[in-house]
Amino acid sequence: MSTKLSVESRCIHLQEDDRAARYGAISFPIYQTATFAHPGLGQSTGYDYSRVQNPTREQLEKIVASLEHGTDAIAFSSGMAAVAVTAELFGPGDHILADRDLYGGTTRFFRSVCEKNGIEFTYIDFSTEDPEDYIKPNTKAFFVETPTNPMMNITDIRKTAVTAHAHGALLIIDNTFMSPYLQNPLDLGADIVIHSGSKYLAGHNDVIAGFTVTKSEELTEKLRFINKTTGANLAPFDSWLILRGIKTLAVRLDRAQENAQKLARWLQEKKGIVTKVIYPGLEEHPGHDLHLRQAKGPGAMLSFDTDSPERVAQILGRIRLIQYAESLGGTETLLTYPLTQTHVDVPPEELERNGITDRTLRMSVGIENCDDIINDLDQAMGEA
Repeated sequence: MSTKLSVESRCIHLQEDDRAARYGAISFPIYQTATFAHPGLGQSTGYDYSRVQNPTREQLEKIVASLEHGTDAIAFSSGMAAVAVTAELFGPGDHILADRDLYGGTTRFFRSVCEKNGIEFTYIDFSTEDPEDYIKPNTKAFFVETPTNPMMNITDIRKTAVTAHAHGALLIIDNTFMSPYLQNPLDLGADIVIHSGSKYLAGHNDVIAGFTVTKSEELTEKLRFINKTTGANLAPFDSWLILRGIKTLAVRLDRAQENAQKLARWLQEKKGIVTKVIYPGLEEHPGHDLHLRQAKGPGAMLSFDTDSPERVAQILGRIRLIQYAESLGGTETLLTYPLTQTHVDVPPEELERNGITDRTLRMSVGIENCDDIINDLDQAMGEA
């Protein structure tokens, strides 16, 4: 292909794609094999053992790297495996500045595994606090989500990258909420981008996966060595499922984002029942302008507070179209209760400081007809 493809087309096609090598197959094959035969002593087909590399996984990695404008992507068995392998870049005595409002599983991993192994963490609000005030001589990285999970705080990626690099630290961005369709942190100065591939990239709530993406050959070599050594790779069939899911990433997110914008406005009108709506697409959101300077849209994730924990229980017990479940980014609309699900292991004082209460719900808006989503929420919120 002689011209550079748009992001929508790159969800489906690699810039250079040799279909002849797979007999003209439109769907990339699943190479469901653990090992590969060698033509002879000292010879290789380029694939030796699927823990190291597999053609189906390699195709997926090329697609994700292309979408994130990186030079390499690595596919893992889960998003947490991607975080864990990235954490292996650091060791005892190193210091990491981490966002205070992270996915609870990431915070749990930092506290229960990394800190036990001698890595020091300081948790700050990157959206309002200056990381310069917390840097130490041993600071090696900043770990940020933007928007954060679940409070949708927005961090200035460009500015944060400048600060990190001025002190010789890496900037690691978890880009799961936005996906590479809406935001490309590497273009804004980030060094490593992490995704839970289970979410928007797969898009159908049927596979667990994770990714790291970089532009640095040095970081790539380190991450691939750690990945090969620990064996946290994505299986061929799961790789194929995500290849299939990514083909509709653009159209899914366009629809889900449109629904989320309408839903956020509707929630604002439910005064007395809904006390706060947090969505970057609302002009009232404190990070609205900044977010739209560094992303192509507000996304399809939102959070809202109800008037009481009893109302939360009522809503979760009465929804029918919407489903009460963890995860996000699929075709279905999901409601999550952070207090007992995604953030159950976060200490109560930190939940309170971050604004996560027993009245907070997080919503992953799907691609159903928006009127149906609204009607379901409306009947669930009504008087019991």
